[in-house]
Amino acid sequence: MKAHADLYPELPGIDELLREPEVAALIAHEGQAATTDACRAVLARLRDEIAAGHLDSDKLRIAIAGIHDAIRNELGRALGYSLLPVINATGVILHTNLGRAPLAASAMDHIRETAEAYSNLEFNLDSGERGKRDVHVDRLFRKLLSQESVGTGSTGRAGVRAPTRSEETGATGVPARLPLVSTIVVNNNAAAVLLALNTLAEGGEVIVSRGELVEIGGSFRIPDVMAKSGATLHEVGTTNRTRIADYERAVNERTKLLLRVHRSNFEITGFTEQPDLSELVALAAKHKLPLMEDLGSGALFDLRTIGINSEPSVLDSVRCGVHVVTYSGDKLLGGPQAGLISGREDLVQKMRSNSLFRAFRVDKLTYAALEATLLAYIKRDHNGVPALRMMQLSKSEITKRAETLISQINSAKIVADLIDGESLIGGGSAPSAVLPTTLIALTRTSLSANELATRLRTFNPPVIARVEEGRILLDLRTVFPAQDEVLRQILAQIAP
Repeated sequence: MKAHADLYPELPGIDELLREPEVAALIAHEGQAATTDACRAVLARLRDEIAAGHLDSDKLRIAIAGIHDAIRNELGRALGYSLLPVINATGVILHTNLGRAPLAASAMDHIRETAEAYSNLEFNLDSGERGKRDVHVDRLFRKLLSQESVGTGSTGRAGVRAPTRSEETGATGVPARLPLVSTIVVNNNAAAVLLALNTLAEGGEVIVSRGELVEIGGSFRIPDVMAKSGATLHEVGTTNRTRIADYERAVNERTKLLLRVHRSNFEITGFTEQPDLSELVALAAKHKLPLMEDLGSGALFDLRTIGINSEPSVLDSVRCGVHVVTYSGDKLLGGPQAGLISGREDLVQKMRSNSLFRAFRVDKLTYAALEATLLAYIKRDHNGVPALRMMQLSKSEITKRAETLISQINSAKIVADLIDGESLIGGGSAPSAVLPTTLIALTRTSLSANELATRLRTFNPPVIARVEEGRILLDLRTVFPAQDEVLRQILAQIAP
């Protein structure tokens, strides 16, 4: 057997490889530079394996015989997309690591037709003069967040309940009629919070409860963004208990804003207290201060219809009298990544005039996706919004699909069982809320659960699953029905 150093001369040279017909065909298709780089990368890996003692002469001979395939695979990795669609079998509907809310088909269609041509993004077709880009969605938000969106039955056009008699008459501080609400769009909710705080409270104090000084994904902290906004944080209460009297005592000549932050990604339980939103509305009115609420997720759909009672909707806050509400576009709304600011028209107009608004503004593709998503709400086509459709799936529907899938697995090496489980909303929304589901529990002989999960991620498309108690768990709630057959084929390939 040859020594390691004696194996290097057996490797082909770059020039030799590039003259071979198989590689020449790759050059014709992918280009000289990319193919040359791929050849160098493959040869470098072989040299590293020789140096590490992983290759003897026999193994090297096999590797060289397959070098054209290795070069082709290297080209695929180098020239292929890094951002890939995956099958989300985790049961987490708004999975932050997997892109949160998938877009509606109508949103994709509108993006395509808008992207392929010029558009009237900032052009007024009536006057023939320059227009404003936010008008394309502001008109839709006005419909969804104004009095006309409230129906006469138990549910309004936006999927929210109709106002009670006390709300209609203005009892307990609630406005007799909903105010005219305007909405602007920025690139995410962090930008929305920063823009609102900078506009309304720069150089002054913002009163907020200590129990609401949250940190969410990406180390985004409310105190940090407040400092960037130029406002001064004035904490009141304690971590678990804050009363309206704490806010009252904190109001002074430097106070510019009252802030309520919805604890969307965690809960405080036990010995707790928090002022009712109507109390904060009344306090803001008493001192002629604006009240802002950072909802984070921001639902336009009434989650109470699917048994989730802890997540307020945007319309709930507007109806109660909150002056400015900030929330995300790609969470409970089910649209593209965006930060949305809805509120009293004069306050929103100030934010629109802030130079930060231009720095944070979104492009035509975001507006196209958001416009199509909002139209689905106005048409009450909630099933057209994938995230909402997944939330509304019944356990029996999921069970039927799971039974069909495992009945098609014919392998003695794969054990597949159906077990009861829970799906999660995810995306920092309704942290304690779960949806009942049926899980497919998989085990495969000779492979650990982690090894099986790794194997599933190597397919095209990759399958992302949960690993619990030594088993792979697949939740079809977050698998599109059109992906069931693809998933079956993938499971068939790991069965042998």
